[in-house]
Amino acid sequence: MQIDITKNPEILQVDEALIDVVRHVVEKMGQLYDLDDSEVSITLTDDAYIHKVNKKYRNVDRPTDVLSFAFNEGEEPEIEGGPGVNIMGDILISVERAAAQAEEYGHSMRREIAFLTTHGMLHLMGYDHIEEEDRQEMRAEEEFVMENLGISRES
Repeated sequence: MQIDITKNPEILQVDEALIDVVRHVVEKMGQLYDLDDSEVSITLTDDAYIHKVNKKYRNVDRPTDVLSFAFNEGEEPEIEGGPGVNIMGDILISVERAAAQAEEYGHSMRREIAFLTTHGMLHLMGYDHIEEEDRQEMRAEEEFVMENLGISRES
């Protein structure tokens, strides 16, 4: 599993332990879902930047906690001689929003970042939560991953 983690803006203060959490979650999901030959790009950002992206690409004029942009949506033909890596897509996580939610929900920043990373990865894998049935399926997968990470709601 190839993981590219960046900060935007560059001045954003992010504890290295949180970057380690993001990397650990993606690696664990790579093991759980057989994504060894995959690549994902994750940007840790602030509310201002994710707000701009949310407005531009989703026409939603507010910040959000996590955005995912899957590269593998739909039935794409396999390209002969193409790269052997499955480029899954991009995930943006607002560190500011994660901190606020961790406080609101009464759990750790570690747990919130792990959950948002899991949620974003599941979107890249094709899960969604628009319809109730899909929401329940995605929630079950989130709980499965968090359990395998050993991270509970109290963590």
